[in-house]
Amino acid sequence: MSFTVAVIGRPNVGKSTLFNRLTGKRLAIVDDTPGVTRDRREGAAGIADLDFTLIDTAGLDDSKNESLEARMHGQSERAIQDADVALFLIDARAGVMPLDKYFSDWLRKHSTPVILVANKCEGGAGQGGLMEAFSLGLGEPIPVSAEHGEGLDGLYEALLPFGPITDDPAVDEPVDEEVEEDDWESRPLQLAIVGRPNVGKSTIVNKLLGEDRVLTGPEAGITRDSISISWAFNDRAIRLIDTAGLRRKARVKKKLEGLSVGDTLNAIRFAEVVVLVLDGTLGLEKQDLSIARLVIEEGRALIIAVNKWDITEDKKKAMGGIQDRLQTSMPQVRGVPVVTFSALKGKGLNKLLPAVLKVHKIWNQRVDTGSLNRWLEGMTASHPPPVVKGRRFKLRYMTQAKARPPTFILFTSRKDGLPESYLRYLTGGLRVAFGLDAVPIRIHLRAGNNPYAKDKK
Repeated sequence: MSFTVAVIGRPNVGKSTLFNRLTGKRLAIVDDTPGVTRDRREGAAGIADLDFTLIDTAGLDDSKNESLEARMHGQSERAIQDADVALFLIDARAGVMPLDKYFSDWLRKHSTPVILVANKCEGGAGQGGLMEAFSLGLGEPIPVSAEHGEGLDGLYEALLPFGPITDDPAVDEPVDEEVEEDDWESRPLQLAIVGRPNVGKSTIVNKLLGEDRVLTGPEAGITRDSISISWAFNDRAIRLIDTAGLRRKARVKKKLEGLSVGDTLNAIRFAEVVVLVLDGTLGLEKQDLSIARLVIEEGRALIIAVNKWDITEDKKKAMGGIQDRLQTSMPQVRGVPVVTFSALKGKGLNKLLPAVLKVHKIWNQRVDTGSLNRWLEGMTASHPPPVVKGRRFKLRYMTQAKARPPTFILFTSRKDGLPESYLRYLTGGLRVAFGLDAVPIRIHLRAGNNPYAKDKK
């Protein structure tokens, strides 16, 4: 059995750096700004042959009110309760701070075992802080450098009593796309929740999970990291990803917000279905359309989720405006589902996941070659390909190369020259004939070899 380890400590002691080091990936955003991490993040980690689940947490703060810092503290406390052991990090270069002493006393009140870790011990600069750490009364501190990967052997020895050694440690590698197509129903559905700041993305995630898993509040831009959460809906495994809000590029001036935007874009690239959340009181704005186009360009299935529908005054007008803008600004994707609800009250939210599962099935759909070519024959008979440079363009054969998204190869008399308008005609026909709504469709042209052409030497 694997065990769970929580990384805790005051802000800016290197918790996320250690998290990235032990998971072997740059999953958490790292910056010199204190308090970068706000939500707890989980990942598969390991040292040599010892595997465990690692939880990165927000920096511990002694706030007691309803402030954002106090809510971050609550998230960290829940992580400690869920963990089998906690790694309490201090900054050895800065030495033991009053906040370190405050939280060492606080940790002793919990039943979770604590391992004291002195970070930033590379070179001799951290020796003074390492000696000071004994005064915290949490046992002998383990000197490490999360940035340079030093001292992990000592951390291994300290964690060894809490979990068994695995003979073949699991490695989380990207799954080959072609292999994944065959058994897509047995794999977790990768679902990303995206949108502009303060539209209710994190509230939606918490309502779906039935717990306060991620931080929410009236402040815009609370979420910074993309938080991945394993979950199940009607026995269907889902990996739910809450993301930071995306503002217009011109408004992103701070480095930290730029890192958050990059994290969100990565979440879109690795997702299968993307739920774009709108504020129903504002409608579909230009930035929303930019995000939707990005989702389609990345080949992901798209759902429009309209939140705050309970406080939207003229619902008929609002829905009409959303549908009109989708049709005029994104004609390449027809039939995108638009789901309306109130995440805060939970009203109508039960419609979202069935829509996600339906679109995901379409995204994985395959069309048999016989049906495809009978359809192609009918399309060319109704509207023949145009004449290009005095010769009619011939469409010979069509087959589906892959799903995820549906991608087709069209064998033609020439590789280029088919007008874009005719490709749109074929794409629209595919969408109507085979029910490929809400997903991008890709058609690649391929010219067949002419057996009568003589080789020119």
